[in-house]
Amino acid sequence: MRLLDALFGRMIDRRISEYQNDLITKHCDEVQNIYRTMRGWRHDYHNHIQTLLALNGDRERTREYLLNLNRDLTAVDTVIKTGNVMVDAILNSKLSLLASKEIRVNAKAVVPPVLGISEIDLCVIIGNLLDNAMEACLKQGDAKERFVRVFIGILKDQLYVSVTNSTCGFAKKSGRTYLSTKNSESHGFGLVRVDRIVKKYGGYLNRQDEEGAFATEIMLPL
Repeated sequence: MRLLDALFGRMIDRRISEYQNDLITKHCDEVQNIYRTMRGWRHDYHNHIQTLLALNGDRERTREYLLNLNRDLTAVDTVIKTGNVMVDAILNSKLSLLASKEIRVNAKAVVPPVLGISEIDLCVIIGNLLDNAMEACLKQGDAKERFVRVFIGILKDQLYVSVTNSTCGFAKKSGRTYLSTKNSESHGFGLVRVDRIVKKYGGYLNRQDEEGAFATEIMLPL
């Protein structure tokens, strides 16, 4: 019995360690992606300054250039503003990383100023759902087929969170339980955490799959 307990303890320790390492890797990827974006902005900003200087006081051409630049900046402004700073941080970092992986993103999110749940718990839910969505999308060989749709808002006086992503065929299941896209032999710590948080607040969770797509719906009391 003691030997079995020791083996089980080591297995749990190993899985926790792998999960923590995975979180650190994802965080590093997100930070590196932000740095790449900032370097791109710096490079573009330098080029725009050089172009404006080259126009040498031509007011009409300068005005036309600035108007075109303003249209371009408006077009690339994909920052999601939900109304909650913590949710903005996790959502935008994840969506930016998804876009960098050639995954089409469609997102709309509004979070009320007063929540009935912990902001940290909500961020854990969103982060894990998007991590799982990204892992599923990256298993697809054709980048044109990859997509993630996110909707967060108020539905029937509850906070509604929906994440849908493309998949290769059907999602794997063990009985009625969906398996992690990263490790088909386990439920996955991310999914377990989501389940526990939803249960903690007496919320509603529904997972559905069809060929080529997987969706998660969550409703939490406000």
